[in-house]
Amino acid sequence: MLMSEYKIPLIDLQEQSVRLGDELLSRVKNVIMSAQYIMGNEVKTFEESFAKFIGTKHAISCGNGTDALVLALEALGVGNGDEVITTTYTFFATAESIAYVGAKPVFIDVNPETFNMDAALIEKAITSKTKAIMPVHLFGQACKMDEIMAIASKHNLYVIEDACQAVGGSYKGQMLGTFGDVACFSFFPTKNLGAAGDGGMIVTSNDRIATTLKALRVHGSGENGKAALTYRNESSLDALNCDTPDGLNLDNTVYNASKYYNYIVGHNSRLDELQAAVLNVKLNYLNEWNERRSVLAQNYSDQLSSLQTKGQFKVPYTSTDVKHVYHMYILKAENKEALTNYLASKGIATGIYYPVPLHLQKAFENLGYKVGDFPVAEYLSKRTFAIPMYAELTDEQQAYIISTINNYANTI
Repeated sequence: MLMSEYKIPLIDLQEQSVRLGDELLSRVKNVIMSAQYIMGNEVKTFEESFAKFIGTKHAISCGNGTDALVLALEALGVGNGDEVITTTYTFFATAESIAYVGAKPVFIDVNPETFNMDAALIEKAITSKTKAIMPVHLFGQACKMDEIMAIASKHNLYVIEDACQAVGGSYKGQMLGTFGDVACFSFFPTKNLGAAGDGGMIVTSNDRIATTLKALRVHGSGENGKAALTYRNESSLDALNCDTPDGLNLDNTVYNASKYYNYIVGHNSRLDELQAAVLNVKLNYLNEWNERRSVLAQNYSDQLSSLQTKGQFKVPYTSTDVKHVYHMYILKAENKEALTNYLASKGIATGIYYPVPLHLQKAFENLGYKVGDFPVAEYLSKRTFAIPMYAELTDEQQAYIISTINNYANTI
């Protein structure tokens, strides 16, 4: 069955666009009429607003969430010969970014309740090559950041928060994205804060990291590139001064001649001005949408938890220490295939997250992991699935989903 044929989709992007149509079209039209398409006022405004929303000094936008992770690692100097500890139960991009910069992803197992990395396993995975820890706030629920930060401090390790699924979430009252040295967000359309295409963001309160990130996203050029190279090699300052002709006002804008002076090897990874315009509109609604998700999640759990005693499935566990933003609402079922097939037959979409843990992906075969190395993640990968969760889901639609699941439970 095609996604468009479902009575209730896993997420309804069209309904959100309809509701915000006039605001979105007006903002996008302004960009088109201004002819300022790259690194313009919309990007500047969004970066400033997002930094304020998260509570960091800097927010540096980029092309997508995967690029955000890659740029963050590069800005911290993670590369060949280094190891980064992360979870095996997450989207591929988490470990892909580590491998991309030449480092080795070192996987650990997850907590069976929260599905997040088990902080108690981190220290056993630390070696002389470990340079960073990359926790993932999976499905919108925070990792145990106090424990992770304590371990990082003890062993002098960087922390890169993969918060791509958890924008607006918090841990013990502190916003996710403010714990680590850097944090990364994705604005893929299905995220809680989604663009009309790709987009990403890195946040930090460290000035030097921010400057390096600004250089890396635009080919390592301009004033930021010069500063980034200085940070990497302070002794090269005299040479840097000689590289730049006198009289140039190097302000790193896209139209300034300084863009042709490159000091480090970077990327072309900028948030598009049109996407920034869309995100500037949507950011104003994010808290409202996250609260609606919380209400829907609580209703799911209240209505479905009684079935847990029958052994049919288990509703998500939510720690009392967190503000869960429910990017996805995940059920765990022994009979996952039968239940998802039944829901599909009734017009209800589901999603499988994630069918293969990262340590068993063919791309990481060279790391030498095998079946049985991380039993919790392997167990979850065969049993977890998502049911519809989005702010525009109506009470009537949710009631239908709940009654359908109840009907299934009563037939077996």
